[in-house]
Amino acid sequence: MDWWVWLVVSLVLLLLELATPGGFYFVFFGVSALLVGMLTALGITTTDWVEWLLFSAFAIIATALFRRPLLKRFGADMPGVEVDTLVGETAMLLEEIQPGGLGKGELRGTSWNVCNQGREELRRGQRCRVQRVDGLTLFVNGTESTGASR
Repeated sequence: MDWWVWLVVSLVLLLLELATPGGFYFVFFGVSALLVGMLTALGITTTDWVEWLLFSAFAIIATALFRRPLLKRFGADMPGVEVDTLVGETAMLLEEIQPGGLGKGELRGTSWNVCNQGREELRRGQRCRVQRVDGLTLFVNGTESTGASR
């Protein structure tokens, strides 16, 4: 391929990197295409298969060496805890639940399966603190009285 084609491919890949949310992939292919374009312009590469081989090798090596450090430096910070957790929220019971038993409760306007982890029977209308969540089941402890509100 002509050297200028590699430069156009490089420009397109670098613009594509800017248009996509940060994963730092296209930038390495863009820089690789730029390098191959410069090598072709200098007359170092003579056949298409050598150009494609160099492009592939440069892209793989650059991605392997530089992607992780770039993500650490410029990547989005991901919180270490769940963003929207139900643990610590207060659920209201829709029926009585014996210790270790299952029943129904309401949290955030949705009906949930509720498991009583406490030693006391939980009454209908009682508010309970969510200790953990497993699938669609809330594990609660009846620590709040009926009149408590959140």
